[in-house]
Amino acid sequence: MREQPFTQKTRFILLVAEILILCAASWIAFGSVFPPDGDSGFWFYTALLGLLLGSRLDTPFFVKPADVVLYAAPAAVALALVNSWGQWNDGVRVAYCMAMVFCILAGLLGATAILMMDKKKESWQRVSNAARVLAETLGAPRIIYSVVIGFALFAFHTTSPKQFGVITAAWVLIVFLSPLEGFFRISQRLRRIFKPNAVFEADGEVVAYQTPGLILVRQSSSGKIASGDLVAVHDPLGYTRLALALDYVGRDEGLLLRAIEIADMKASMAFTDQLSMLPSNSVVCISKPDAILSENHLVKMKGALVGLVAPETSVEKLLFEVVKDEELEEGRLVEVQIGKRLVTYQLVNGLTKEEVVQQKNTHGFARAQAQKIGEWDAVTKRFKLVKWLPTPNAPVFLKMTTDFKPSSLAVGHFPGTDYPVSIKNVNELVTHNTAILGILGVGKSMLAIELAERMMVAGVKVICIDLTNQYSTELAPYYDSINELPSILKLQEIGALGRTRVRQNVEEGGSRREFETAIAADIQNFMKPENENRLKIFNPTQFEVWRQDSRPFNNTASMASLSPAEITQIISEATLSAATGLGMTDRARVCLIYEEAHSLVPEWNSAVGEGDGLASNGSSRAILQGRKYGLGCLLITQRTANVTKTILNQCNTIFAMRTFDETGKTFMANYLGSDYANALPSLSERQAVFFGKASSCENPILIRLNDRSKFLQVFRTENPPPSLAANSATSANPPNVETESGEAAIFS
Repeated sequence: MREQPFTQKTRFILLVAEILILCAASWIAFGSVFPPDGDSGFWFYTALLGLLLGSRLDTPFFVKPADVVLYAAPAAVALALVNSWGQWNDGVRVAYCMAMVFCILAGLLGATAILMMDKKKESWQRVSNAARVLAETLGAPRIIYSVVIGFALFAFHTTSPKQFGVITAAWVLIVFLSPLEGFFRISQRLRRIFKPNAVFEADGEVVAYQTPGLILVRQSSSGKIASGDLVAVHDPLGYTRLALALDYVGRDEGLLLRAIEIADMKASMAFTDQLSMLPSNSVVCISKPDAILSENHLVKMKGALVGLVAPETSVEKLLFEVVKDEELEEGRLVEVQIGKRLVTYQLVNGLTKEEVVQQKNTHGFARAQAQKIGEWDAVTKRFKLVKWLPTPNAPVFLKMTTDFKPSSLAVGHFPGTDYPVSIKNVNELVTHNTAILGILGVGKSMLAIELAERMMVAGVKVICIDLTNQYSTELAPYYDSINELPSILKLQEIGALGRTRVRQNVEEGGSRREFETAIAADIQNFMKPENENRLKIFNPTQFEVWRQDSRPFNNTASMASLSPAEITQIISEATLSAATGLGMTDRARVCLIYEEAHSLVPEWNSAVGEGDGLASNGSSRAILQGRKYGLGCLLITQRTANVTKTILNQCNTIFAMRTFDETGKTFMANYLGSDYANALPSLSERQAVFFGKASSCENPILIRLNDRSKFLQVFRTENPPPSLAANSATSANPPNVETESGEAAIFS
């Protein structure tokens, strides 16, 4: 086991004891505690000022080149002051010259090391290093002043055997044997054997204090400090510091690690006394922390500590240096203290960085980026906005909670936590329009179906324009398919009759007008407050509706069937008309769901023909005018580029799921910011970035959406679907609509 340097206190005790030895030697040799001035006392005052004070108090561990110059110069001056060249014999003159040359040489080596230190040429650097090594060896206080005292013995005390013997004995006793120093070291070893729990050996030393709160430690070769250990630091300028070891950041003469100070925690007096026996800035690992220290928040949460707040952190954006990357991934939550509040952030990005740790040692690390979410309110189950930002180097903790338990209010949760995310207001979800965007197979339709069910439970009627026939299956408890079938069949019949209906007035040909009238009557009946049905589903591909495209010739004309986009326009305008007839309202009445919206309301440059572009404009006008009458839409699409921006730009709530195309990412960056937009390609299935008026959070957030089966189990237990049989009376007597041929259309 290596020997530890003595503390300042111990070195002072040794200094006093060694001064007493010098005084005793003076008493024996000269008959007085302090020898006379001049040649007879030269050895005493040289030893006192140079050897003891320098060795014990100034540079007890190692000598820098600058210290060598400071020791060599006074030693040479002292030799010059006792110069009696004319009175000395040849032997004394030779000894004097040798002592003076030694002092001058040591000083020149120290000066050379200093002057050559910053030279860029490798040869000069080698000279500097060689000079430094020689200077540190020859210029130590024990060496340089031993030379001076040796000269004094030879020059001034050889004529008196008593003086020569006593001074030589004192010199050997203090410089070479050091019995007091040996006694202290043996005492330390014995005390360590009989009191093993006492702290006697340092595990490292402080290299630097990095304000605020960080301590850079050089671990000793036999040190045992590991990440997560508690350490105590003997700070000579203040109280004993308690800190938590973080991570290794490099090496020079030993391993370099960082520790973060535990604020507002002080060591006990007994522990401080034990620590004070070590040199200043010593670091000791605490194997058994007391109960108070163990209950400290930082100590209790050390397993979740993942980083330190980094420079350039702003009010909304947290940057932190990662010290432990286990379980870190996009979407996870981290927490950091702002004042007395524990504020939550969500990881959105990361990058690698490098910094200089000590001299030319570099430290590569990962820097994570997170967006502010807010302070969790356990009562409202929502995050509250928190202003301002954390302090530099504040600890960042990964949020670790139990598994998420599905809730009827939650549309999803933050990944890795049980923090739910809910729809703040279903009315705003509808009236201010909502979009679900993402590639195929990431869960868009399941989310849309869940939102539709929430709307219906909240009293909002839903008209779904669905090309997939999925809604009628997933929402079967809300969809009266038996009573809806006659209506669908009659609409199909009306549409098909127009194929041969040729009229002199082109606009009257085909079946579009009759189909529009029938759809309007059907939706108007559905929208009546007394009609308790909540769901109506149309699949435009099921309807063959014709329009006349040319003037008749020989009772024939060019006929074309309406595209899904044109049928969508008819449904959208009929819904607006029905909502308008009920008057203005600030609450949601009906939501139009555009499933596969790129086919139903395409952008003008994605439309198959001119008719689709005009149809998209018609549907867009209906949505733009509908809010004041309680009409809104839920738009689902795979690509933002293919959907009319007139509707998409009116969507105040966005669920952005995995997407790869740059157009979609650029569009989403305007809503979510570039950080969340860049995260979209890496989202997992059933993950989404959620933002807007209907969100329970003020800022964009990345969430894990509900699992369909778990959602149904909880939601339908608390909100049982209505009995469709109770609605049969309302739908059994629909209004009659006369077609041009005089036939009556029956609608449920």
